Amino acid sequence: MGELSSTAAARGRATIVSGSWRPMAMARSWTIWSSALYMVTSLAFGLGWFIFLTVGLTLSAALSLIWVGIPMLVLMMIGWRFAAVVERVLAERAFGVRIRSPYRELPEGRNPLSKLKAMAQDPATWKDLVYLFLRFPLALVEFAVSVMIWTAAGTFLALPLIAQESDGVEVGLGFVSFWAGNAVAALPGTVVGVFLLVIALYVTRTLAVGHALVARALLGPSRSQEENLELRERTAYLRASRARGVDAAEFERRRIERDLHDGAQQRLLAVAMDIGRARAKLDEDPEGARALIEQAHAGTKEAISELRDLARGIYPAILTDRGLDPALSGLAGRAAVPVEVEVDLPERPPAAVESIAYFIVAEALANIAKYARATRATVRVAREDSWVVVEVADNGVGGAVARPNGGLAGLADRAATIDGMLVVDSPPGGPTVLRADLPCTW
Repeated sequence: MGELSSTAAARGRATIVSGSWRPMAMARSWTIWSSALYMVTSLAFGLGWFIFLTVGLTLSAALSLIWVGIPMLVLMMIGWRFAAVVERVLAERAFGVRIRSPYRELPEGRNPLSKLKAMAQDPATWKDLVYLFLRFPLALVEFAVSVMIWTAAGTFLALPLIAQESDGVEVGLGFVSFWAGNAVAALPGTVVGVFLLVIALYVTRTLAVGHALVARALLGPSRSQEENLELRERTAYLRASRARGVDAAEFERRRIERDLHDGAQQRLLAVAMDIGRARAKLDEDPEGARALIEQAHAGTKEAISELRDLARGIYPAILTDRGLDPALSGLAGRAAVPVEVEVDLPERPPAAVESIAYFIVAEALANIAKYARATRATVRVAREDSWVVVEVADNGVGGAVARPNGGLAGLADRAATIDGMLVVDSPPGGPTVLRADLPCTW
């Protein structure tokens, strides 16, 4: 499929807080390993922030007696807010937890004093400071525990290799010591290593979840701020989707006007001219008049066919009369490749949802015929909770590339008018899956 359209409403990825706690599932999750790396390396950040704040704030407070410390305090405040931004990025990279910016909007204008006053009065600024002071003891505990448990697990897992290279090794675990003179004798130690590895996974995730929750509480917005942010984002999304819907409708109107002017209107004009010429020849040249009438008749049928195709492009009659299943079956019958259609809807959805679903399938099948080099395709329409899900898949070459103003981009805009989502997954080599989630209540 050569065109690709998707909305900004992408699926969220797993975080360290969500997901299964089964050992194998945790081992396959990227967040557990990024969290382990974070625990081992973040001590440098914690120590750096602690030294920066301790030295900077102490020196600024001391110099405030001679007014030099006031600008230093201002710079410190800006500095720790920047450090908090860095910590939010690190938390997202390590734990997969996105922490929204909690800061209030700064006053407009160029007056720096009003902006600094707003920053100082913002509770999020002081919550950042509390987090950065807690960062060092948290990092110290995380570093010590992580290094201890991962070193123990790694040592026991590598015990046969260590014993082979050192002609025997003695390892102590608490009050129990273990001696292995060679690699074979050290093999039972790997069982302990596997057990310690599982413990290390659980310990790392527990520490990471605790750290993520602390970071979210101190670096993130409050509940009321979160609700306001979501409301503003929702409003902005709806405003943008409505604008895209208006643009899509305007584009469709211009297309219809162009098709009428360049197609059916020109044919009907030619028919009128043929009939006029035939009427002029009717008495003097009946055979010539007959030929012109036959030509006009053929032109009339072609104009009717074009008008029928145009009407089908606006809203097919079969969709109105019989619903999605027969309409999609008709599309499948006219497709260039074999298409299997499955429609599982308990009741007919609203007309807007039916129309968008129909045109999504129509455009997808057209793109499959043009670009996919597929030998078969499937269409599935089903209800999932309060959504109508439309999936079109093919076994083509994949590797779809997003094209602004492409055919599917218009469909994404059309879906956005009812707050729907359109996502295409098309890895190189295929298969390609187009999925549209359309909100619907019966």
